[in-house]
Amino acid sequence: MFKKKKTIDDPYESLILQHLKHYGLFLSTKMSSQISFHVYSICVCFGLYFYFLYLYLYFCCIYFEVSFNAEKYLRTKQLLIDFQGGRPIPRLKEPLDLFTIPSTSSPFQGVRWPVECKVICDKIRHIEWDPPEPEPFYQQTGFERTPMPAGKERGNTVYCIDSAAEAPYFTRSRVGGGREPKRNSASCTNNQETSSLSFESRFESGNLQKAVQVGLYDYELTLRHDMYTTKHTQWFYFRVRNMKAGVTYRFTIINLMKSSSLYEAGMRPLLYSELAAWLKGEGWCRDGSNIRYYRNLCENEGTALYSLTWTMQFPYENDTCYLAHCYPYTYSDLQHYLRGVISDSVRAAYCKVRVLCRSLAGNAVYVLTITAPGATWKERRNKQAVVVTARVHPGETNGSWMMQGFLDFLLGDSLDARLLRETFVFKVVPMLNPDGVVVGNYRCSLAGCDLNRNYRTLLRDSFPCVWYTRNMVKKLVAEREVVLYCDFHGHSRKNNVFMYGCNDHKDASLQLQERIFPLMMSKNAQDKFSFRSCKFRMQRSKEGTGRIVMWRLGIRNSYTMESTFGGSTLGSRKGTHFSMGDLKSMGYHFCDTLLDFCDPDQTKAEHCLAELEALLRQQIRQKLGRDVDSLEGLFDVDLESSTSGSNSTESDGLPAHLINCADQVQYTTKLMKYLL
Repeated sequence: MFKKKKTIDDPYESLILQHLKHYGLFLSTKMSSQISFHVYSICVCFGLYFYFLYLYLYFCCIYFEVSFNAEKYLRTKQLLIDFQGGRPIPRLKEPLDLFTIPSTSSPFQGVRWPVECKVICDKIRHIEWDPPEPEPFYQQTGFERTPMPAGKERGNTVYCIDSAAEAPYFTRSRVGGGREPKRNSASCTNNQETSSLSFESRFESGNLQKAVQVGLYDYELTLRHDMYTTKHTQWFYFRVRNMKAGVTYRFTIINLMKSSSLYEAGMRPLLYSELAAWLKGEGWCRDGSNIRYYRNLCENEGTALYSLTWTMQFPYENDTCYLAHCYPYTYSDLQHYLRGVISDSVRAAYCKVRVLCRSLAGNAVYVLTITAPGATWKERRNKQAVVVTARVHPGETNGSWMMQGFLDFLLGDSLDARLLRETFVFKVVPMLNPDGVVVGNYRCSLAGCDLNRNYRTLLRDSFPCVWYTRNMVKKLVAEREVVLYCDFHGHSRKNNVFMYGCNDHKDASLQLQERIFPLMMSKNAQDKFSFRSCKFRMQRSKEGTGRIVMWRLGIRNSYTMESTFGGSTLGSRKGTHFSMGDLKSMGYHFCDTLLDFCDPDQTKAEHCLAELEALLRQQIRQKLGRDVDSLEGLFDVDLESSTSGSNSTESDGLPAHLINCADQVQYTTKLMKYLL
């Protein structure tokens, strides 16, 4: 008979026994009956050791009022130690974001394009430069020509991108665009002459579709619509080569879609010369004469089209020049700026760059968290938050320049910048629509829709940029007070800088409060910001905008800040264009105004509120024709015109790929009915 082997009932003790036997500590089975005592003794010893070690560290912290970074002495990186009144308070470290950019050792991803886009390999970079004197508006003479489109049969096509290869909706993307051999964009040219200008726009934010030579020095230009749409042509950006110096060229864009434009009020196109940049250090400047914006004889799906024509002379022979609607700011420009931030150890200490989400094409949507490091956990949690975003409309590049000015100030070493970082937690999304910026759209994303009409969307996969932004703000509102939200935009019909806000007629105690911040802005930037142009109505057609959606999330001070594509009509700057420096200065003024607005001494705010009440009484008197003793019950008087600066109602429906699927289902249903 074999003797039955004695077993241990406790699985934990059995595991310890096997572990000790593996290291030769228990070689005899006779000792197995003593395992419980040994395990118990070992556990008690270790337990007492760690207990007394904790007490020792605890009393050391209290006695010596320890302020060192205790977490570096711990074996784990997930446990952080805060001190409150000399008492250590352990807490778990916040989880990392899904995508991070910790340092320059993790390079930025290449720019992704829709696969049908053919992209040149040239790296386009422009220097930043401000003219020594403000550039004046163009003064109409009354003798400007209005050339009509020449038609398909007339003229010589010198540049043409085949739009037939474009899919009806976005399917997939690739870094650098399509890999097929890039067919010469001017292969459709008929007997192209060497004296013709050479055009190109297959680079970031470029959008020239076709160029037709209709005279010796006259060119008719057609812009590409926003991808996967048949609308939205206003922004333009393209390259010109093979020019002659001292020759007057005429350019006429024939498919613009807005019925009015700042070109009617003296705005001039922008010119950039690479030779001027190299020889003189000069960058973008206003140029053009004989400027005229007018309706032509063409239509697009029943909608009237408009033309912009102007003449100009290039400064150098055989130069490389660029023409644009506004100062370009590409997705690569943003990556270059952020690379400079994370490579600077000082700025990186209080500015964390993360990826909020990926766009439809897979481009990163960056979010910056800016606040002073250190302080206790409780102090960090008690900080108010400010949310600032830009470039939801890709053609509004002036929004990016205001954003860069805002970041330059906030990440600087001035006393005001330090105070802002110590007071607030800033969440900044500098480019909400990277795909639209990359392909040169004016208003839409690759879904073929205006993102600023889809902040309420449930279609996360179709509108990831605004869906994740709204979700981030929703979580932020739940954990701390968000004192202000502002989205930077550009405006194509009005001069100056101004704001759109949200009024609250239900709470009488908050009346006029939403107007204090814009009024303060007008006082800090008197020659650029127009308070009289600010509007605070919440129209039904704008319910899906970021401004109104964030207001409904509980952010009482929710705005869009609109900068003109043109210039100023105020003070000493009246009749002059905005430069890059002017646009960036609005970011500085925004920071100054934020300090005034949140100053514990509310004297300035009280003065602004009294001024607003007096202004409102004056407006009501003009509207009703009589004086009023009290403003109670009169806030609903309609004193404002529409806030409409652009019409996106045709682009706030379903994304293009869902519309295409619906069309296919409808076609299949009809076909099945016919066959059956």
